Amino acid sequence: MTHLLTPGECLPHDAPMLLLEDVVDVTDESAHCRVSVNHQSVLAPFLDAQGALPGWYALELMAQTVGVWSGWHRHHRGQGSITLGMVLGARELVCAAGAFPANATLDIQVNLLMQDDRFGSFDCTIIAGGEPLATGRVNTFQPTEDELATLFNPGVTP
Repeated sequence: MTHLLTPGECLPHDAPMLLLEDVVDVTDESAHCRVSVNHQSVLAPFLDAQGALPGWYALELMAQTVGVWSGWHRHHRGQGSITLGMVLGARELVCAAGAFPANATLDIQVNLLMQDDRFGSFDCTIIAGGEPLATGRVNTFQPTEDELATLFNPGVTP
């Protein structure tokens, strides 16, 4: 591990869609991020009436941690600005409790399974208090600048 960046330095997101607070560790094949589930955290706008975070946020927390892994490596290889990546899908994504409890600290860990120039696959786990609360495999895609331009500006050819 070398110098850690903040989630905002690794992801092309702004508040309120930046859902991670801390980068704990990044290695060649893994990343570990953290966020608190409380009304003072970046998750505050998304909490339910009991202060819990609905389980469907698991995919976005995992995807953003994959994005931190990718952005950190891009930065340290001198590949320029952070770019938008895409989630192709998730397999076996399970959040057994259906929600992340109020006042929990979530540790989101991703481990690289496979990667080429444009596709990646990561095993992901969200843990609180030493217990796994959500698990799954996230598959990602890195579009080219032309593909992004076509996607976000339909009718305009690059």
